Amino acid sequence: MLSLNPNEMTPLECYKFLIGAVIPRPIAFVTTLSKAGVLNAAPFSFFNVVTPAPPMVSVSVQRQNGQPKDTARNAVDSGAFVVHIVSEPYTEKINQTAATLPPDESEVALAGLTPVPSEAIEVPGVLEARVRMECVLEHALPLGGTRQAPACDLLIGRVVRFHIDESLYHEGRIDPHGLAPVARLAGNDYSLLGHIWTLERPK
Repeated sequence: MLSLNPNEMTPLECYKFLIGAVIPRPIAFVTTLSKAGVLNAAPFSFFNVVTPAPPMVSVSVQRQNGQPKDTARNAVDSGAFVVHIVSEPYTEKINQTAATLPPDESEVALAGLTPVPSEAIEVPGVLEARVRMECVLEHALPLGGTRQAPACDLLIGRVVRFHIDESLYHEGRIDPHGLAPVARLAGNDYSLLGHIWTLERPK
């Protein structure tokens, strides 16, 4: 077994190790609203559930040269964001939103996605998503790097509305095949939902 010391690796080497080892990763497609009213959007694969009571999710937004990205800045300024689950049918459009645009340009418009009003927050979502979650910002934690230049902003959002394609929701359960979620691997690679099997939890 090869043993690697992170303290002897560059940040890029650590990044490549993590994204190659922690797979598959769910993708959060996040929309935020700028102070100028521009609908920003971007995909993030450092994303997961935090707690169900109340429902919370986390999204880690990596900084650029120590500066927060539009998503983190907008979420902090407005106190809200929308998380969408990325599904196979609109993956190509989601990929387009990863382009680096100035803050006054909308990735939603660039990708040809359809804005849809939210119910509990001001930030719109996108119609194409089969599952989306309206979130209010509970915490924004600058982490990593140095105190003067953190490496990322960890956004923890409390879900105030769930939205789901009604064809996917049966007796309180979501059909995973119908959702057709897309996961992130390393580099430019993605994966689809593979073989599913059941294991009973030990008592």
